[in-house]
Amino acid sequence: MAKSKKGKIYNLIFIAIFALILIPQTRTPIQVFINKGIALVVKPSVIETSERKSISSYDWELKDISGNDFDFNTTEGKVIVINFWATWCPPCIAEMSSLEALYQNYKSNDNVVFLFISSEETAVLYEFLTHRDYSFPVFQSKSNYPKEFNVSAIPRTFILDKNGAIVIDKSGAADWNSERVITTIDKLLLEYYKGV
Repeated sequence: MAKSKKGKIYNLIFIAIFALILIPQTRTPIQVFINKGIALVVKPSVIETSERKSISSYDWELKDISGNDFDFNTTEGKVIVINFWATWCPPCIAEMSSLEALYQNYKSNDNVVFLFISSEETAVLYEFLTHRDYSFPVFQSKSNYPKEFNVSAIPRTFILDKNGAIVIDKSGAADWNSERVITTIDKLLLEYYKGV
């Protein structure tokens, strides 16, 4: 009798969770919650030096959500953090607080550039940032990004060294304000820029 009652309780819990996932109003918060849990344990890994690809060009035109043009060429010789994302993407939303914290750690350092790239409408982006009190810089592409990024799914985050080599390439939610990422960026800041 006890097993039967326990089985019914488990079935009810399963049905309730399944129903919550099917209801559009609760689906996104549940997906964000699950992805936040994943992000807590997933730490971006550093690509071995011999395996790193360098971007072939810095020719990429962007504009920020205030309409100001931004030339990617100005980032050459700096450590670059690029995140491709969208406001409707639960894994993107799940990792945003850690990306905001990472941005806060380096925003006063002129040798680290953060580019958060979205193709959504400016008004949608502005409302998302304001509602969540995020201050990181958001951009929209005006031209094609360097082919080495090859973004087919979001979120996708890259960290490049001063010479344009991709040091971290991570798809999906992750903890970006982790000791591993901070240590990596700090090491990259100490590296020599070869220049052209």
